[in-house]
This record gives sequence, structure tokens and C-alpha cells, in this order.
Amino acid sequence: MLDISEDGRTWVLSGPTSSYAVHVTDRDELLHLHWGPRIGLADAEALAVRPLPDYWPFESPLDGREEYPAEGGPRFVRPALSVRTPERRGTEWTYEGYDTGDGELRLRFRDGDLTITLHYRVRSSTDVVERWVTLDNRGPSVEVLRADSATWTLPDRDTWRLSQLHGRWGAESRLERSALTHGEKVIGSRRGHTGHQHLPWVALDTDATEERGEVYGCALGWSGSWRIAVAQLPDARVQITGGAGYDDSGLLMLGTGESYTTPVFAGLWTDGGFGGASRAWHAYQRAHVIPDAGRDRPVLFNSWEATEFDISEEQQRALAERAAAMGVELFVVDDGWFGARTSDRAGLGDWTPNPDRFPGGLKPLADHVHGLGMQFGIWVEPEMVNADSDLYRAHPDWVQYQTGRKRTEFRNQLVLNLAREDVREYLWKQLDGLLSSAPIDYVKWDFNRCFTDAGWPDDPYPQRLWVDHVHALYALLDRLRAAHPGVAFESCSGGGGRIDLGVLGRTDQVWTSDNTDPLDRLAIQHGFSQIHPARVMAAWVTDSPNAMLNRRASSLRFRFVSAMAGVLGVGGDLTKWTEEELAEARDWVALYKEIRPVVQRGDQYRLRPPEGGLSAVQYALGDETVVLAWLQAQRYGEAVPALRLRGLDPTASYKCLETGEVHRGAVLLHHGLRVGLRGDLDATVVRLERK
Repeated sequence: MLDISEDGRTWVLSGPTSSYAVHVTDRDELLHLHWGPRIGLADAEALAVRPLPDYWPFESPLDGREEYPAEGGPRFVRPALSVRTPERRGTEWTYEGYDTGDGELRLRFRDGDLTITLHYRVRSSTDVVERWVTLDNRGPSVEVLRADSATWTLPDRDTWRLSQLHGRWGAESRLERSALTHGEKVIGSRRGHTGHQHLPWVALDTDATEERGEVYGCALGWSGSWRIAVAQLPDARVQITGGAGYDDSGLLMLGTGESYTTPVFAGLWTDGGFGGASRAWHAYQRAHVIPDAGRDRPVLFNSWEATEFDISEEQQRALAERAAAMGVELFVVDDGWFGARTSDRAGLGDWTPNPDRFPGGLKPLADHVHGLGMQFGIWVEPEMVNADSDLYRAHPDWVQYQTGRKRTEFRNQLVLNLAREDVREYLWKQLDGLLSSAPIDYVKWDFNRCFTDAGWPDDPYPQRLWVDHVHALYALLDRLRAAHPGVAFESCSGGGGRIDLGVLGRTDQVWTSDNTDPLDRLAIQHGFSQIHPARVMAAWVTDSPNAMLNRRASSLRFRFVSAMAGVLGVGGDLTKWTEEELAEARDWVALYKEIRPVVQRGDQYRLRPPEGGLSAVQYALGDETVVLAWLQAQRYGEAVPALRLRGLDPTASYKCLETGEVHRGAVLLHHGLRVGLRGDLDATVVRLERK
């Protein structure tokens, strides 16, 4: 919903429970008025006539009040926009007007030949405000040093607390909350991809709990280098600025007639606490971001941990037969099927099946997998190349490199320069040909190293590769999805190194972490759920002891219940599982299929965080509720505590399918947990149905 004042200078965008309001003054200053509980146009107009504070000249009355601060003029805050020409640097804009359409509000400003358009959109049935900016140049070239997607202004409060997701490889998406102090807190990635170190999301609150209190959140939809700065200004006002790029050394050069559109930086206000914020983000992504979100993701088996690089068609057929007998719905051949790929030292870039391992190509294996009643998938890493590959020997100039410097090889590989048109076309032909050569239903798209020598010696403005690489990735994924609409894609980057709203708009799920230890995964999945839904969170059951990181032993039961909190997968060596383990696994897969619609499409409630002892998460969809609970440790013989379930009809009765108990109103789940949990590192699934 959009309300506009009669003079066309005040706008109020509203969702079901919140409003966002801005105003252009007679001096063409774009001021932020309100973000929070729903208000009317009259309320916004009353806010618009309040005078700005009369500061001494050491502070600016605009700082902390402007909607999108540009560099130049009476401002001292971090600028969202910084441009330069040979004659000058900075922006001095005038307001040109606004227009609406396609659910958007567009505010246009001009500085000489440069038009700056600020976009706003609130989609139906959501309180998420989407913001982005377009720059159009009609004159001589303009260098864009920085063009953030948005600056978010928070209301005056005495104190703020900042939530963020931090980590590293194998320990991604861990939640951290801390007091916000004066100055700036900057998170981001200098690595060319979203990164394992931070997800591009922050949330701020004063005293919120899981289910009560105001929470403001912002999430950036960009899969390259990025930056979000949270600033508590000298007068204690808070602004959040974010967008593509990690510094102000140069983003791109806009020639005559060229334009640039920033990624979306989305914001959300709720008074439903952290859980209410998460459910709102999840619903928004399922409705407006994730492709085919109403279609549940299948149970998959991935061959990597069973075979690593030592693969053959015969061996994959044997694994597929065991997976099919377990009830798996999607069989995925991981690394090692192509080129001279017998280790991580060779073959990347040569996307044709290894003739010794797959003499007839991938089609015979894919047909066999389909004959077993499963879909067929493959692993690729198209943005990378090994020096030992036919592609690199033919085109050594196709990689990112700096003249006269060593070409750094992480994992024995280099990064292809997707900003080059010839590289993009090569990858399109290779991948389109691959997906046309066999009945492939799924692609695991990996990205296993960061940018280092990000140079492009032949280009007049080589810095643009940081942005153009991501745009090329998006275009390639869009083109492949259009040409092969039945193929699903997973975003992977050595685990959770490329997870954001941008890549989620083009992929069906993401690989959350290479760490498949079921206990470690509880904290990773808890953090992930702050912003992203279970519908996209891939989670595997692998062998015990866990071979990837810590050698921790865990029961098959605990491993399955941990992985059932998202999109269930299996990644162990099934040829070494006993008949008893295979039979138990078959039962868990069958149970997951029963609860899958509730887990992948339901509202999520974090009942207890994974901080030791009992942790639990609840999913509710229609008349069904599922609780997954994990008992990490018991001390001094203490009893399993009861769980008070949420989101249920207080006037209805609910039957626990595990115990037969009937609960009335607010459900206090206790006996079902005691029956299911028997000791340390144990887990259980409890289902309830409305009577």
C-alpha cells in the first residue's frame, strides 16, 4: 500500500503491520520520517514539518536524518553514494519527481547528467521493504566509487543491541549479539563472494526476546564482495548502510548512456521478537525470492564422502541402488566425473565426462538412476579452472591475474574472469551442452576459492570485474534455468560461502556448511534460521565418527534428526553401512517424507537454542505441528524439561501421535519428550495433529 501527499513530497509505504515514510523538503533534501508500526499519511505529514535541529557547525542537522546521504555538501556521515568526474567529486542533486508502477515507488534526483533513482517496494502480504538505486549517465564518463543500495535510519532509543551471523569455513552462521556502541561496526566480504565469515544480514533491538519486542533487520541480496556499516552517530541516532563492494576505491565506470542498478537491500520491522522476524523473513523468501518455493525439495544422496575422486560408473550404480532402497529421491554424482579429474590438481574447466570412468558419457548412469525411481544430479564448479587443464592451456589469459605477479592457486585452482564475454559464452556452451547431453535434474554449483589476484590487464577499468563477475554469474544461471526449466540448482561455496538473497533468487537450495557433524550443525542451523527458511537449508547425514572435522561419534538417530531440520540429504558411504543401519535409515527417510511439508513450508519456532542440555525447534503448518528435539547432555540426573509449543490455536485440542496424549490449548510437551530422549547426544521427533 502506498499513500502520497497532495504536494507529491511525502510518501508512506505500508505492509500488514508496519509503515515506512520519507519526505522531500523544499530544499530538495530527502529525509527519513518513520520506520516502524503502521501510521497514516497525516501522521507522516506531521513528522515532515518538524524542523531539523540547529547544531553548531561541528555537526550537520542532516546527519542521521537523510534517507540516502551522498558525498558532498553539509554532511559528515558515511556516504551511500560517492562519484567523481575529471572536474569534481561528490553529488549535489535536485529533486526531479516521482512515479509509481509495478508495485514500486521511484524517486528521481539529478546532478548534471547523472540521474539517481531511489526504488522502494513492499510486496503483498509482507512487511519487508525492498530498496535499491539506479544510476543513469547521459554525459561524459562518471566513476562510481561507491553506490550503496540503501541507508536505513532507526528511531531514537537509549540503547541498541546488534545481532549478526559470523563464522569461518566449517563453522558458518553462528549467531552473536552485542551492545552497539558509538562509532561504526562494519562487516562484509573482500573475497569476491558472500563469504563464510559473515552473512549479509544484521538485526537491531533494545530488549527483544524470541517472541516479543521490536526488531529491525536488514538483508542484502548480493553474491559478491559487500559491506554493511552500522553506525551509532554522535547524537546516538543509528543508521545502517550497505551494498556491493568492500571499499571506496572504485566500483565501475559509467560511460555515456550507461546505467547501473544496485542489488536489493531489504529491511524488516516487527514487534514479534526475533522469532517473529525470522518467520517474516522466511515467508517473504518463500513467496517472493526462492524459485518454486511451494515445491518441496527431495531427499538426496551425494557420493562425495563415499568416493571422493576415486569414482567409476559401476561404483556409482552400486551406490544408487543402495540409495534407492533407502527411499532417496535424488542421486548426485559429486566431483571427479569430468576431464582428467583424479585429484583437485587437474581437470577444472574441462566439463566433459571422463571417457575412462564414463565411457558412454553420463546418460547411461542417469538412465539407470531414473530407472531406480530417482532424479539424477551432478557437481560442477564452472567459475574455476586448474592450471592443469585443457581450458587453461588454451586460454591462460581467461583467469583473473595481475601483470608481473604470481598467479595464486588456492586448492590448486584459479578464478576465471566471468566479466569477459568470451569466458561467459564458453561456460554457457559447455553447461548447456552438458545439460542437453543427459537427463540431468539437479546441479550442485560450487565455488571453492576466494578472489586474490583480481586483475584484468587488458581492460581500461579492471576494477569492474568485482561487480561484473557477479552479474555474469546471475545471467548465466538465469539463462540456464530458462533453457532447462526442469533442472534445480544448489548454491555451494565450500559450504556456506555464498548464501544471500541474490543467489537464493536463482537457486533452489544452498549447502549450509561442509561441517556435517550433527552436534555442530545445531548451532549453524540455529544461526541460519535467523534469516533463511528450512526450505533452502541442505543438511546431510554422514558417517560416524565424523571424518570431515572432529572424529566425533554419534548415533544414526541423532544424525538424522539433526539433518531433518532442513532439506534432508545423505552423504555417507552406504557400501559400509550395515543392514541394520540401512533399515533404520529407511525408516527415518520415510518419516521425513511425512513431516517434510511442515518442515519446509511451515512457520518455524525456535523453542530452545543449542546452548547445551535440551534444544528444540518447532514447525507448524495448518493443523500439523512437528517438534525436533536434541538432548546434548544431562547433568546430575536432571529430568528432560517440558517444552511449551507456540503458534497453535489456544481453543483447539492436539493429539501427540507418538504417545496418544491429547493436549488442550497451550501445549506443554513433556511426556512425549521423555519417551523419545534416553540420554546424551540423543534426539527425537514429536508430531501433533489438531483433533
